[in-house]
Amino acid sequence: MKNRIDVAVLGATGKVGQEYLEMLKDHPWFRVVAATGNTKVGMKLGDIIPGLPTGARSVEITESDPNKVEADLVFSPLPTSVARETETAFAKAGFRVITDASPHRMDEDVPLMIPEVNPEHLDMIADRFSKRNKSGFIVATPNCTTIGLAMTLKPLNDSFGVKKVVMTSFQALSGAGYPGVASLDIQENVIPFIEGEEEKVAAETNKLLGTLGEKRVDSAGISVFSSCNRVAVIDGHLESVYLESSKPIEDPKEVFESFMGVPQKLKLPSAPERPIIVREEKDRPQPRLDRMAGKGMSTVVGRLRQVQGKRTLQYHLLSHNTIRGAAGGAILTAELLVSKFELAG
Repeated sequence: MKNRIDVAVLGATGKVGQEYLEMLKDHPWFRVVAATGNTKVGMKLGDIIPGLPTGARSVEITESDPNKVEADLVFSPLPTSVARETETAFAKAGFRVITDASPHRMDEDVPLMIPEVNPEHLDMIADRFSKRNKSGFIVATPNCTTIGLAMTLKPLNDSFGVKKVVMTSFQALSGAGYPGVASLDIQENVIPFIEGEEEKVAAETNKLLGTLGEKRVDSAGISVFSSCNRVAVIDGHLESVYLESSKPIEDPKEVFESFMGVPQKLKLPSAPERPIIVREEKDRPQPRLDRMAGKGMSTVVGRLRQVQGKRTLQYHLLSHNTIRGAAGGAILTAELLVSKFELAG
């Protein structure tokens, strides 16, 4: 990358926004030149967030108004309540928006991306980069619960055809955002319901694993059943998975370990060396021990079991919900976008 690419972070003063700034501060391709927030407008990033590089420290926080931002790419970790309207305004103004918010994920004209899983879905916006048309667009990343599941289903579906998935999640507190779950509700407790989560997992998984048609993605048609629980863990979503396949599943450990995506082949800056890591210990993965695998960008799999025949598989997976499931996943998506369409700054 000869020229650094100027990026803006919407909602930069929030918890996830600050995660973006942390991950971008030493990025070899991207340079933070703009930041927005509903609070602290007019202050400098360096006044409220320690440890930023010299250039980012002097960035003044503005309102989330496309008329007040100049950047080549825009990252949006905005709250759901304002994301749709604000992101649409930026896209209409010609900005290239990458969002980890939920409102646009299932829009027919918006690619929903995990770079290792469905890089070809970026072709949906290929026409926006012709010499005659450099209009704005939105690219979305999935729900943090969906990411680990879809990552592990990808190689299995490609090899054996996944028909049915039953998943139970044990989701970290940080996935609820700030202020999140009240402390007296979660202490000594598990909350067996997360609003809208189970529906998102089913819909997003089928879009991610679906086939790109002429103007939209055709669903993968996998029956996905999930039960989502909030548990007293800070970071790291653990999931228990049972699946049924069309073809006999042979050597699932090798299938997981040999899986490589386009980001690994291109050696993108944020790509983990191994997108899926298999642990053979009988009691792994565990959030506290395994969430930072691949600097928080790898999905860790364990407890592989085939107890009802070759057309079924059970396993546990762990994914870091605020790194791979938020800022890290969006930044890796931006790297793939830049690589695919040669977006120079």
